[in-house]
Amino acid sequence: MSDALDPEVVELAGRIFDLARQGDAEALAAYIDAGVSPDLTNDKGDTLVMLAAYHGRAETVSALLARGADADRANDRGQTPLAGAVFKGEDAVVKALLAGGADPSAGTPSALDTARMFGKTELIALFGDR
Repeated sequence: MSDALDPEVVELAGRIFDLARQGDAEALAAYIDAGVSPDLTNDKGDTLVMLAAYHGRAETVSALLARGADADRANDRGQTPLAGAVFKGEDAVVKALLAGGADPSAGTPSALDTARMFGKTELIALFGDR
């Protein structure tokens, strides 16, 4: 059996990752509902949640979390979606991830560490309430 990836599967995965980046929650949810893993990762370990979070797609993040995606799954660099959302200043995404159970202490640097680094006192307070 060959270890080569099927080009059609790679193309489909690329389209699915693009849906996460673009925030097409409805189409992405349909793929997840049809059997695509909500924790699908790219070659850098970025999940669909990570890509949606980093691009400010709160509705898409919520849709993925509602379908079982891991809110704290770190990429290959140890970064979590919550830390990425803090870094990018995506407050709606931060709230969606917290509502989905994200841990502000997960990852390296954690979302809490990132908030401290950038002096985001309102987020530090929010995380402290968890």
